[in-house]
Amino acid sequence: MSRPVLVCGAGAIGGTIAGFLADAGHPVIFVDTAADHVAAIRQDGLKISGPVKSFVARCEAFTPDELSGTYDLMLLAVKAQHTESAVNMLRPHLSKAGAVVSVQNGLNEKIIAEIVGVERTIGCFINFTADYIGPGHIEYGGRGAVVVGEVDGKTRTRTKYIHNLLLDFDADTKLSDNIFGYLWSKMAFFALLLSQTLSDTPTAEFLDAPKFRPLIHRMVGEVAKVAYAEGIRLMEFQGFDAGSFISGDKASMNQSIDDYAESRRGSSKLYSGFWRDLAVRKRQTEVGSQSAPIFQVAAKHDVKIPIFTRAVEMISEIEMGQTALSEKLADELLVRIASGE
Repeated sequence: MSRPVLVCGAGAIGGTIAGFLADAGHPVIFVDTAADHVAAIRQDGLKISGPVKSFVARCEAFTPDELSGTYDLMLLAVKAQHTESAVNMLRPHLSKAGAVVSVQNGLNEKIIAEIVGVERTIGCFINFTADYIGPGHIEYGGRGAVVVGEVDGKTRTRTKYIHNLLLDFDADTKLSDNIFGYLWSKMAFFALLLSQTLSDTPTAEFLDAPKFRPLIHRMVGEVAKVAYAEGIRLMEFQGFDAGSFISGDKASMNQSIDDYAESRRGSSKLYSGFWRDLAVRKRQTEVGSQSAPIFQVAAKHDVKIPIFTRAVEMISEIEMGQTALSEKLADELLVRIASGE
């Protein structure tokens, strides 16, 4: 594949990955809808700060209306709810032999494949901590896990190329023939982050608090059972074993939570991205878009997920101004669980 790499979305995920690629000497071009962010990158570069490494990456940056040319490799890093519009914008700029890699949260590969074709769609699991601080500035809170793989499980020359490329972001990046096993494990982990958001508690405190363990057990367990019904072989990452939540064994579930909590100690990111969207940036989260495939597969297999369903409803109510972010929301879910719902 030829270079440069086009990165759509210069926020927490896309900005961090591409910033490191640029710092390693790879030509990177950003396309982002935030004109002030694009202007800042053009003028002063993209500042990456945090405990891992601090530097300024020099990259070209454009708004969608300014983008021209075609590219062999695109990293899609937009919020899940913007996937369709972003891929439609990118489609004329994708070369005939090109591919789109979804470095996003959620199960967006199906949407991408419907627009550009499954043969030009590549999956990527990411789970590191980062935040958009302001125009031209990303805080990289801590390393996590990165896995790339083809949606059909086959390894191709292009997959190896992308894997080697991402090694310049994270030296532990894995190449997998079961990318959906990782992506569905991330969906189960998404349920944990949703629980933390509704607790209105910093992540480290939330993970360590005995009070919230029944909520994590139930939320993660409901989503893990949906994946199991779909025939997904869930993959472990950073000590988090989503498969351990299927049986309901408390010792195994608590060990998984403890192992993950230990793996992320030292991160400068105190809250989930969902919490920041609601409490700091005052904007819609991607919870609705990320949860949609879970609901679809649950309905397909008649898997009941009442606590997860109520949690997603709560996020929507916060977004619409019908309720406020508060630990009382997590308390309501805990009461529902204790009552046997």
